[in-house]
Amino acid sequence: MSFRKVNIIILILAVALFLLVLHHNFLGLSSVLRNEVSDSGIVGLQPIDFIPNAPQLAVDKRHEEIPVVIAASEDRLGGTIAAINSIQHNTHSSVIFYIVTLNHTVDHLRSWLNSGSLKNIRYKIVNFDTKLLEGKIKQDPVQGQSIKPLIFARFYLPILVPSEKKAIYMDDDVIVQGDILALYNTPLKSGHAAAFSEDCDSTSTKVVVRGAGNQYNYIGYLDYKKERIRKLSMKANTCSFNPGVFVANLTEWKRQNITNQLEKWMKLNEEEGLYSRTLAGSITTPPLLIVFYQQHSTIDPMWNVRHLGSSAGKRYSPQFVKAAKLLHWNGHFKPWGRTASYIEVWEKWYIPDPTGKFSLIRRHVEISNVN
Repeated sequence: MSFRKVNIIILILAVALFLLVLHHNFLGLSSVLRNEVSDSGIVGLQPIDFIPNAPQLAVDKRHEEIPVVIAASEDRLGGTIAAINSIQHNTHSSVIFYIVTLNHTVDHLRSWLNSGSLKNIRYKIVNFDTKLLEGKIKQDPVQGQSIKPLIFARFYLPILVPSEKKAIYMDDDVIVQGDILALYNTPLKSGHAAAFSEDCDSTSTKVVVRGAGNQYNYIGYLDYKKERIRKLSMKANTCSFNPGVFVANLTEWKRQNITNQLEKWMKLNEEEGLYSRTLAGSITTPPLLIVFYQQHSTIDPMWNVRHLGSSAGKRYSPQFVKAAKLLHWNGHFKPWGRTASYIEVWEKWYIPDPTGKFSLIRRHVEISNVN
C-alpha cells in the first residue's frame, strides 16, 4: 500500500471521528434545548421547535401550522387542558397552541402539559400583561365578583401571536369534536378581520335574559338609551354573535387597528356606561359587536354549538351533540363545576391534574356525601 493511500485512509477516519463527535454534541444540545425554559419577554416560556417525541407531521414545514389561541386561568385550568386535548386528538394537522396565562399560573400549567398524553403537543406559553387594561376596565360592584383579565386576551391577538397571519381563538369552556383544520379554513370575505358564529343561527335557541333584551341581538348587549350608541346607527335588532370561538385574519386586524378600536370603546364605556345591564358579565361582547358591526364573516354554526352552560338541563338531543363540531358551555354551569349538562362528553377529554391543585367540584361533593 502506497504512502499516499495510507494518508487518504487516515484522513477519512479522522473525518468520520469528527462527524461522530459533532453528532453526539448536537444530540446533547437538543436535549438541553428541549428542557430549557426562559421567562424573558411576553412569549417564549417553552421552545416549540424542540418537542420530545413529536410526530413527524408536527415539524414538517411543508404543512401549514394552525395557530390556536386559548386562555388558561388558574381556576379554570382543567377546561383549557380538556379543550387542548380534544383538539389534538381530533386532527391530523399540525397545531401550535398559544396558551395565554398569568405569571402565577405558568408553573402549574407547564407541569400539567408535560405529563400524560399532552407531552407531545406543540405550544407556547404567553404571559398576558395586565397593564394593557389599565384605564380601560374597572370592577363593577353590581356583578359582585372581580373581572378576570384573561377574558380580554382575544382583543390583543396581534400582540400575543405577532408572527401569525391567521389564528383561531377559542374560550376554555369548549370541546372540539371535529377536525380543527375545517374551522381554520373558514373563508373570510375581503376586508373582514374575523369570522364569528351568529346568535340567530339555526343551532342555537334564542334565550331571553331577565325579560329585558335578548341574548341574540344588539339591544341585549348595548344601552340604546345612550346617545353615543344611537349615533352609531346600528339597528337594535341586529343579530349578535358569540365571540367565544372565532377565526381571525391578523393581517387585516392590524391593518384596521382593531385592537385600538376595541380599546377606544372600552374606555368610553368606563366613562359613559354604554353596555346593557341586562347581561351581567358579558363585558367583552359589546365592544366587539360595535367594531365588527356588519363587517365580519360567519363560521359554520356547528363549530359553535353553545348555551350548554346556560342550565344544568340537556337542551339538545344526543344525536345532535354527537354531530356538533364544537360544544360550548357558555353560561354559569361549567362542565368542571358542581352541576352541568353533558358532563360525560367533556370528561372524555379531561386529564386529571398531576399536581392535585385542580379537581372537579362535583367529585368533591360526591366524596363529601359518602363520608
